Amino acid sequence: MDYKLNNEDYEVILNPVRYSTSIVSLGDIRYRKKRFKEPDSPSRHDLPEDDLLMYDTKENGGKSITKFFTGISTSDVYNLLGLIVVSIIVRLYRLDHPNSVVFDEMHFETLALKYIRGNFFIDMHPPLAKLLIALPGYLSRYDGILDLENESEFFESKYPYVTMRLISGILGIFIIPFSYLTIKLSGFSTNAAFLVSALLIFENALVTQSRLILLDSPLMASTAFTMLIWVKFHNEKKRPFKTWWWIWLIMTGVGLGLTVSIKWVGFFTTIFIGLLTIKDLWDLLGDLHLPLIRWVNHFLARVLCLLVIPVILYMLVFAIHFSILENSGDDAISMSPEFRHTLNGHGMNDTPIDVGYGSTITLRHFNTRGGYLHSHNHHYPSGSKQQQVTLYPFKDENNLWIIQKETDPKIPFETINPSWIYHNTLIRLSHVLTEGWLHSHNIKPPVTNSDDQNEVSVYGSKDHSDTNDLWRVEIVDHEKSDSDSGRRLRAIHTKFRLFHINSGCYLYSHSNKLPEWGFKQQEVTCGKGATFINTIWYIETNSHPKLPSDTKMVNYKKLGFFEKFIELNQVMWTNFKSISLHPYLSHPSSWILLKRGIGFWAQEHYQIYLIGNPFIWWTSTLTVLIFVIEKLNTILKAKRGYIDRFSVKGEHVKLWSNVFLMGWCLHYLPFYLMSKELFLQYYFPSLYFAILLIGIGFDLITERFNSRNRTIIVTIFLIASIYIFILFSPLTYGNTWEKSSCDNSKWLSSWDYDCDLYVGSHLTRNTNTTGIEITNQEFSDIRAFDKRAAETEDEQDEQM
Repeated sequence: MDYKLNNEDYEVILNPVRYSTSIVSLGDIRYRKKRFKEPDSPSRHDLPEDDLLMYDTKENGGKSITKFFTGISTSDVYNLLGLIVVSIIVRLYRLDHPNSVVFDEMHFETLALKYIRGNFFIDMHPPLAKLLIALPGYLSRYDGILDLENESEFFESKYPYVTMRLISGILGIFIIPFSYLTIKLSGFSTNAAFLVSALLIFENALVTQSRLILLDSPLMASTAFTMLIWVKFHNEKKRPFKTWWWIWLIMTGVGLGLTVSIKWVGFFTTIFIGLLTIKDLWDLLGDLHLPLIRWVNHFLARVLCLLVIPVILYMLVFAIHFSILENSGDDAISMSPEFRHTLNGHGMNDTPIDVGYGSTITLRHFNTRGGYLHSHNHHYPSGSKQQQVTLYPFKDENNLWIIQKETDPKIPFETINPSWIYHNTLIRLSHVLTEGWLHSHNIKPPVTNSDDQNEVSVYGSKDHSDTNDLWRVEIVDHEKSDSDSGRRLRAIHTKFRLFHINSGCYLYSHSNKLPEWGFKQQEVTCGKGATFINTIWYIETNSHPKLPSDTKMVNYKKLGFFEKFIELNQVMWTNFKSISLHPYLSHPSSWILLKRGIGFWAQEHYQIYLIGNPFIWWTSTLTVLIFVIEKLNTILKAKRGYIDRFSVKGEHVKLWSNVFLMGWCLHYLPFYLMSKELFLQYYFPSLYFAILLIGIGFDLITERFNSRNRTIIVTIFLIASIYIFILFSPLTYGNTWEKSSCDNSKWLSSWDYDCDLYVGSHLTRNTNTTGIEITNQEFSDIRAFDKRAAETEDEQDEQM
């Protein structure tokens, strides 16, 4: 019913202490009664912690239920134990099947082996979950070779893939008690908590991802854990700065640190908790009875626990990551030379710092990490058809160049004492192996066909050079501790550009790759008005036979932890943005309706296809929609001057529905801002909050029902959920299925799992009754025959 504010309403608002509602039984509004609150009557929040743990919160007929934990009864313990047992059965059933890699398991198992061997790698996600995955292999001292090229290959017998899957399964099981406790400690009924947990048990997609070596199960567990601990902290808000208030606040920060250390999408959880914290601080700021210094203490406590602790934990995970990956690996090529220098097997010997005419050098590009200025005895297929110049990421003799004087390149400067090369000096660069000269001219490059880019090549011979080989050295930066490196070329310390005199362009490179004829190496051009940072070069190695024996040597500085941490996260972010195309990528708009799943694995007779339980999925989406409409309706009525007069129960529901709805929004809507399409499993955290909302919706709808009717409704929900779960379980577990049953299960045409993998029902019955087994070859023949028959039928239809 709608009300306009009147004097009586203002009295209620301004004197809330005179009006309270004692809820004898949560979830049953019939037993509410309004009473005057005596000023001296003890409040539950006024009790000491020891008394609170044993406080009776439910009284009925003079009987009380003793609490072993705040808000949790012994009956809740029995419920939790039962739910956990069922969850163990559902999630760990036939965990060893299939005994071949499924979806991205191959990727994460390979990374686990790199952890075991200490070989550096780069992944787009933070390391925590991968460290957990690698733990069984480390403990079992496995050091075999995992040489799997595709999803059809099998694990070798000693590979601990079942134990690795078990970690994911156990974390998936944790979600069940976390959700139960979250609903219960938020002040909702036991039936609601039981319903939410049971729905999470029988959600097919969550079961699938918790049975495989993937990152989603750890992410879901940490998200659910963080939500639960924040609820515990929120329940302590009446007793700030007490022991348990600090414990739950610190643990909330730990949960945030764990979540963001598993996948970067965990940052959405950080934003979620951050906004809830801002709301709390805003409410405290509006409390005129709270001294300002007290509010500052609240603010600093939250900064320490919810910002500093997560950052420290996130960095600690990377410190462990660096301490394990001490050796060089294939991915080290993507890191800066300074970073690679910290890895075993990828260091560089000290090099003379002084560079002069006649010095043999390697020239490295500063920005793209594409590698060394390189040339080889292969020519461009078009344009000038002269010798190619590229960036090559590995050390090679074709990276060697000799710096020659611009006046007379015939003088063998390597045979005389070197003279230094200063800012604005003209030079020529001779390629050591092919004896040509670094050259440019007014011809467009073969790949970047742009008017402001010229081709760069190697041209001429040892005795022949022209003015198109002239380059001017322009020093743009240097090591601040080495003042000489700002005036003349010095190895590593001097950063410079090479300006082509005749064309007016700078030696330039970017991330573009040459085609097969260029061996996929990075393109080098001469750019006019090119991006400044992509025209910067420096000398990495340097040698000259006439340098004094006491010449100062130089090397890359050893990066500290913070520098390595920042650089690796920058590279990870680049990889995250450049995610490669995949046939099962999807847009966020398709997730809420479960328009399409993901094909994880398929072999003859079997497949694993990630698809949610449609009943649970669509019910959660409908619940979110209803709550969104209700919130919009409330806002519109407030704009018109109306206000809903909520009971204490109503305010309670409003609070927690807002919290869980915000959790859904902040874990879902940000994906619309991402330019690239993502996978269905990115919706899982939002799905979790949507299912929590089902629990609130259940209590709202059934608040006037008696206990028996509430139990009946829960039972109906569970029967429907379990039935649908069993219906789609062959896709969840990779079990056998009848083709007809598979075809009938395609409620949406966009569900593209392959029912042709399964044998028809008549063949299955013949097999069961006669005991004749159908071999893989026979199965393939059957599929081929069915396909030909279908094609023939289509042709006949077209002719008709």
